Amino acid sequence: MSLMTRSSTVDGIIRRSARTFRDRPATIFGDRTLSYAALDEAVSRAAAHLLGLGLTKGARVAAYGKNSDAYLIGFLACARAGLVHVPLNYNLTGPELSYLVTQSGSRTILHDPALAGHVDLLDPEALDLLEHRIPLRDAEGSLIDVALAGPVPEIEVEVADTDTAQFLYTSGTTSRPKAAIMSHRALVHEYVSCIVALDLAPDDNPLHVMPLYHSAQMHVFLVPWLAVGATNTILEVPDAGEVLRRIEHDGHRAFFAAPTLWVAMANHADFETRDLDGLHKAYYGASIMPVPILQRIQGKAPDLGFYNCFGQSEVAPLATVLRPEEHADRPDSAGRPVLFVEARVVDPEGNDVEPGGTGEVIYRSPQLCDGYWDNREATEEAFAGEWFHSGDLVRIDEEGYLFVVDRIKDVINTGGVLVASREVEDALYTHPAVAEVAVVGSPDEKWVEAVTAFVVPKAEVTEADLIDHVRGSLASFKIPKRITFVDALPRNASGKILKRELRSGADSGARA
Repeated sequence: MSLMTRSSTVDGIIRRSARTFRDRPATIFGDRTLSYAALDEAVSRAAAHLLGLGLTKGARVAAYGKNSDAYLIGFLACARAGLVHVPLNYNLTGPELSYLVTQSGSRTILHDPALAGHVDLLDPEALDLLEHRIPLRDAEGSLIDVALAGPVPEIEVEVADTDTAQFLYTSGTTSRPKAAIMSHRALVHEYVSCIVALDLAPDDNPLHVMPLYHSAQMHVFLVPWLAVGATNTILEVPDAGEVLRRIEHDGHRAFFAAPTLWVAMANHADFETRDLDGLHKAYYGASIMPVPILQRIQGKAPDLGFYNCFGQSEVAPLATVLRPEEHADRPDSAGRPVLFVEARVVDPEGNDVEPGGTGEVIYRSPQLCDGYWDNREATEEAFAGEWFHSGDLVRIDEEGYLFVVDRIKDVINTGGVLVASREVEDALYTHPAVAEVAVVGSPDEKWVEAVTAFVVPKAEVTEADLIDHVRGSLASFKIPKRITFVDALPRNASGKILKRELRSGADSGARA
């Protein structure tokens, strides 16, 4: 028996679904609906097209576009052709975009025509690398046009589940992004974990709005739902008002969003008037959900089941889940490890902490990446002791539930006392005039680091108002020394707040 006979690859999921759910709608994007059979055929045509350009197994293919069925087909086609898909944040331009193209060694880029101008402005080294520039859609010779017409070819490239399927770049909220090397095997294991932990079902009619370049929307939700035969509606970009409208009118029973979008929905003018009773499963993750926002949404839709999804790119990315029935007792918990993940919480010396203790969560799992591309030092550091070191500071209780305290780098050392930024943020979120908030440490001659809050207000409020508000819930050393009001918080397209930019502003003494 050959290895190929026993391998389970990412594109093999689509092939199997096409045989089981042949004429059932697989994807809806705009006016176009593709059945499972049509999607599988489109993947084969697109894979053959890429191979016909002279690309060989293992070649990197960058993807630079907003959400579309073409973007999904591009990823699956790379998987079927044995190519390495390299998703790029569509908000990146200039040096940041050039760095990712160059660091990954991508010689082909799939892009939205609307973003072609940014590709034109890549630095000379990145431009010299690129041999092929292929529009994903809305242009002559686009990948979607090739994928939807003509005979269906046989793809002769043999792809094993140990082969690399994708480079997943870390979000780079604290440093330059690193490329996690994801195998087909890692991703397929993670898909099974997602289906089990998140109760994904064929009749969920899910709505997909978060960026597909990000591992959460693609790998926790879209491909796993394709594995079980659901009909998947894809929106190009997330918009709070449009999401509320579609949930009410289109019968979507399941929906995932980063906390920043849930915050925007809860604060939207239409929130109170929209009927959300048809929504049965609500998923959140990618960053910490403010407990007051969660309670506001639960008050609007008390029968809605919430799932907290926690993890990171390197674990494909789902590591733990807090299920709906567990929210009542532990609304601020990240849950327990999913099917294929083993987790420990350790102190700086690597010893397991006692229940109630705080430490770094580390993982062992077939879902994990194979290391970081072209970065041996970071790989050895992350996998020291045969476990993956997450960089997340968590508390563990007697039943093994994890509670995220902060990213280790986001803990504030003020006067020699450690303060978790999340605790301060949750306290500020309870004020009715606060729309969004992020807390960081800023340099201070007396305190070393001063607790500093950046607040997006939704009504008139003063610094003194907010400080008075949190006095009753925070110890004195946790109360912000400075509050800066801003129009918006800097964040990437996956919804993660870029605290490094806030720290930079605080370091320079910037004030709004």
